[in-house]
Amino acid sequence: MKRSEIILWIMVAVALAANIWLPKHLRPRYSWERDLSQRYAVDFDKTAADVKDYISRYIPDVTDEQIQAWTESGELESKEIGRRTMYFRNAGPNLFRIVPELKALKDSIDGNGDGLDGHRAIDAKVIPLIREDVLSGKGSITLPKRMRVRFSVTVPVNTVKAGSTLRCWLPYPRQDVARQTDIKFIEAGIDSTALPEDKIIFSDPSCAHSSLYMETKANRYHDITFYEVFEYTSSGEWHPIDSETVKSYNKENPEYQEYTSEREQHVIFTDRIKALADSLSEGIENPFLQAKAFYTWIDANIPWASAREYSTIENIPEYVLTVRHGDCGQKTLLLMTMCRYKGIPARWQSGLMMHPGDKNLHDWCELYFEGYGWVPVDQSFGITPYGGYYYLGGIDPYRLVVNNDFGRAFSPEKKYPRSDTVDFQRGEVEWDGGNLYYNQWSYRFEVEYLSPSLPK
Repeated sequence: MKRSEIILWIMVAVALAANIWLPKHLRPRYSWERDLSQRYAVDFDKTAADVKDYISRYIPDVTDEQIQAWTESGELESKEIGRRTMYFRNAGPNLFRIVPELKALKDSIDGNGDGLDGHRAIDAKVIPLIREDVLSGKGSITLPKRMRVRFSVTVPVNTVKAGSTLRCWLPYPRQDVARQTDIKFIEAGIDSTALPEDKIIFSDPSCAHSSLYMETKANRYHDITFYEVFEYTSSGEWHPIDSETVKSYNKENPEYQEYTSEREQHVIFTDRIKALADSLSEGIENPFLQAKAFYTWIDANIPWASAREYSTIENIPEYVLTVRHGDCGQKTLLLMTMCRYKGIPARWQSGLMMHPGDKNLHDWCELYFEGYGWVPVDQSFGITPYGGYYYLGGIDPYRLVVNNDFGRAFSPEKKYPRSDTVDFQRGEVEWDGGNLYYNQWSYRFEVEYLSPSLPK
């Protein structure tokens, strides 16, 4: 580890230790500004030398002048931390995702061809089956997959003072999503001991973030692991939308007004958002075709790249338009904001991607078209060679839906700001002295695929 990294982590460790080990009356009062600065330090932990080392794997003769040029253009994301220019932890890999010629170079060196892998290989098989079922009259929800999930969060020993209370929220499947059914709670507990159900709190069904809550006392002898086990069935869904049959909205409907309005953060009709949406939809009156125009533009112009933590970004859609890249949730919020501005109802949906061999956190949304209702839309899966615009009105069966909105209160509520102030997928942990950030604990989830098996 380089000297600058050691100094950075010492600063973070000292701040954390002061909050954990000092008596409660001597701890500094909570400050979001101080909290945010620590989050920046975790996200921006690479030096220019680190970034250059990564880039030199593919460009051996890369120069400091090139590094500086990519930094000034924003293609290498950086931030001033203290008196040093520090780089986003994935700035190097992201450079080869967002600059087309560098992506082509890396793909040629790594041997990445145009073949389908990961979730794409699976989706290329299941999407035709879903389409066949829907077109044959079996309904818009089909091809169910049953899964058993074990999700856990581990807090290392001595992360907090022994005897203090650890509070943990784990993501749990929503029960108000039509394609997510037959949810069966099996057990939840701490370490290897299941808790009685009266020691577990399930979030209120109306809560936007579906969670299972537990708490315990920290000790000085071993790590604490919170875990849950459940089963559920997830189905694919597809709506073959004919734009000519989409009807006009009832703009007096309260639900319409709710889902076409701005939010206090991340869904704001800024001048840049309005100008982009107006230009892309010029001459288009049909709401589905407007949404298709937005979806197409984002797919073509905003490549996927690893994301900063959402809590460190003031306005995610504006950030995406500035840096010209985004991950699944960032691209989704851009689509949602443009749709809402043009009067197309849009709402957040997120949770986990459960594809065998390609599990991950994931975000998408739903759009409402009169005559069809709410339909799933996955902006980051985009326009595919095997499905075309399938994900503009369709979704695969390998999902775990946890959230139907973003940035809402938990049930039971957290005392301190969340690690992810927008989304909820990895879990959340806090103790008597404050929130525990992602660098202070780890999460893991394992999936057993029960029935039916993968398509051949």
